[in-house]
Amino acid sequence: MPANTLMVLGASSSVGKSLLVAALCRIYARRGIRVAPFKAQNMSNNAAVCADGAEIGRAQALQAAAAGIEPTADMNPILLKPEADARAQVVVQGRPWQSLAARNYYERKQALWPVVTGALGRLRDVFELVILEGAGSPVELNLRASDIVNMAVARHARCPVLLAGDIDRGGIFAQLLGTLWLLDPEERGLVRGLIVNKFRGDRALFSDGVRLLEQRAERPVLGVVPYLPALGLPEEDAVALDEDLARPACADLDVAIVRLPHIANFDDFDPFRLEPGVRVRYVRTEAELGRPAAVILPGTKSSMADLAWLRAQGLGEALRRLARDGTAVVGICGGYQMLGQWVRDPLHVESADDAAEGLGLLPVETTFAPAKATRQTRARVVTDGPGWIGGLAGTTVEGYEIHMGRTTGARPWLETPDGDDGAVTADGRVWGCYLHGLFANDAFRRAWLASLGGGRALPSGSARAALHGALERLADAVEGALDMPRLDKIIEGQ
Repeated sequence: MPANTLMVLGASSSVGKSLLVAALCRIYARRGIRVAPFKAQNMSNNAAVCADGAEIGRAQALQAAAAGIEPTADMNPILLKPEADARAQVVVQGRPWQSLAARNYYERKQALWPVVTGALGRLRDVFELVILEGAGSPVELNLRASDIVNMAVARHARCPVLLAGDIDRGGIFAQLLGTLWLLDPEERGLVRGLIVNKFRGDRALFSDGVRLLEQRAERPVLGVVPYLPALGLPEEDAVALDEDLARPACADLDVAIVRLPHIANFDDFDPFRLEPGVRVRYVRTEAELGRPAAVILPGTKSSMADLAWLRAQGLGEALRRLARDGTAVVGICGGYQMLGQWVRDPLHVESADDAAEGLGLLPVETTFAPAKATRQTRARVVTDGPGWIGGLAGTTVEGYEIHMGRTTGARPWLETPDGDDGAVTADGRVWGCYLHGLFANDAFRRAWLASLGGGRALPSGSARAALHGALERLADAVEGALDMPRLDKIIEGQ
């Protein structure tokens, strides 16, 4: 018998759908129910890699972790990764399919409908409960005909729907009631309850609001979920980086991360939140950069375009100057490519240009090729690495790779089963590699930060324990806010 389903739709983007689904996955997994997440189509450059090398949205990987299961491509069968020039790489069932302009993608979306239904069907055959997530708003009227992620999926699965709104941004009545009233009658009939999300203050002060919503919507408000700041869970959208994430200026170490236009996999740096002595900030200009203890060039979906942006902002020369003065400079994935001598694209995989000169801080060159590397990786730090890396000789680190192109020209400092990786200067101050998730390795993170702080040990926590602790806090808060007996009946079709 196919699994039961439940769908969480939002009145708009960023109302908290992803975290609500993660919380529900955790809640039902704690009851011993085999539960899995599903999002038909996601758009994000913050991606994760499954055990078989398939690439999916980071949010679905987090939801799988909340459910206590390994992520698979069926949980996010279509992933759109925005590129330069209003294009996106379309990843289908975890593998690159085509790079398309927005107009061309909308013309071909319906050809992917069997991919969506097939993935959902396989999950329903294996699990007892599948919790679906929508995308954006389900009532973008001009996009309804090509919908393959919102109500089209709910209708296909005959799935009960919860509609969530963000009260923190204001206009909660217009959000929820307006969305509900714009749905077709058949679609409106699938909506079984409302959720008011991100509520600040005394819940009792909104009791009249709940009554009015229920009266006008003719549906129950299943819960008013509190605003949950600083959970420490990975963000999916780069818009979150525009918020003030920095620690107070009195922190011992100042780490600047360059906010590239096409930044990807920025959750690489979430583990720094565990370090009370570290200030982490995202910078866009030379003036914002200042003189930090370290600068990180993160991953990007468009290395050559972002390399040109670095130079135009004056950040390229500023990084070279800081490196000459002894500041630590680090590149991860696309950032690693930029630190080299040249980035070449003879087949125009990523750019119309044949090549771009890198920042010249590492003795490597990168050449793009059509094949994309996506894999989970266990690597060993070499035995004779320079500087602080030498102190980690033989240490095993875990992470994942998502990149186009191959980088050569220097003796690597990481040994992996799929080929060696990375480059580092003789003093260990400038280094880079392709391994995402590197700073989630506690020993590695602590060693690098200690090297920046003059060898003084810094207090730290475990990245793995912090993630699961945050998921528990999220689940506890949502479970306490929702009418769970009523939700159980909705899932059972009552």
